[in-house]
Amino acid sequence: MNPLFIFQLIVSFVAGTILGVIFFGGLWLTIKQLPKVRHPWLLFLMSALSRTLITLAGFWFIGIWLSETDRWQRMVACLLGFMVARYACTRQFRPENASISGETVS
Repeated sequence: MNPLFIFQLIVSFVAGTILGVIFFGGLWLTIKQLPKVRHPWLLFLMSALSRTLITLAGFWFIGIWLSETDRWQRMVACLLGFMVARYACTRQFRPENASISGETVS
C-alpha cells in the first residue's frame, strides 16, 4: 500500500471522529440548554441545522480531498471515525443512573 494513501485514511478517520464529537457534543449541549431558553424550538432548529451543515461540509471535504481515486475508502474511514465518536459521546454523556441498556435504575 502507498504510504500517502494510509496517511489519507488515518486523517479521514481522525476528521470523522472530530466531526462526530462536534455533532454529538453539540447535540448534548443543546439538550442541556433547552429548559433554560425562552424559545427552545428555535435553539433546537438552529443547532440541528448548524450541526448538520458542519458535518456535511466535513464529509464533502474528505470526499474531494487530494486525489480523484480512492474516495470511497476515505469516506468509509471518515464514517467509521464518526461512529466511534458517537459511541464515545453516548458513553461519556450518559446519565450516571442509566444502565447499559439505556433503562434507568431506581
